[in-house]
Amino acid sequence: MTRNKELNQKIKEERRQQILSNALMLFAQRGLAATKIIDIASASDISQGLMYHYYKSKEEIFIELIRIAFDRMNEACRWLVSQPLSPREKIKFAIEELLKLLEQNEDASRYHLLIAQATASDAIPEEAKNIIKKENTFPYEAIASIIAEGQKNGSIKMYDTKELAMVFWTSINGLAIYKAVHGKKFKAPDANILASMFFKE
Repeated sequence: MTRNKELNQKIKEERRQQILSNALMLFAQRGLAATKIIDIASASDISQGLMYHYYKSKEEIFIELIRIAFDRMNEACRWLVSQPLSPREKIKFAIEELLKLLEQNEDASRYHLLIAQATASDAIPEEAKNIIKKENTFPYEAIASIIAEGQKNGSIKMYDTKELAMVFWTSINGLAIYKAVHGKKFKAPDANILASMFFKE
């Protein structure tokens, strides 16, 4: 009985992840307004009725995707800041790992695109706006703090830390959007190209 319950829970969780992944793809391609709940159900190969056992609306799915995106990104930034590495090593590691993620994971680029679209749009649920408002600045602040440490030890170029953090994230976001548009044709650039924008010789 317990094994069946665990199996059912596993199947349910796998289906929920499938719904989220397909919704992410559709939202990235079409936006929230042009995506219908039936489109998400169809892409997930389930009935619309079954879909409502998981999510009450497409807006609820959208909000969860925005929350997941920021939870993952901000958790990764907190982890990076806490590592016993030099600022230069942290920036290089972040660039390499983000590029690897974009190249290997289809959803990674879509999350970046979703956040970009949602941040620029006024036609999204209020709860999603509140998540963005609360969480959006932390990745920039985390990278800016690492850059400031690197400037103190002379390893990172002496430009405004906020501007360098903006260059860091807009470079990653731009590549993510490029990947979301071009799909499997995307090949991540050499991490040293991005790193050279920040590091002193």
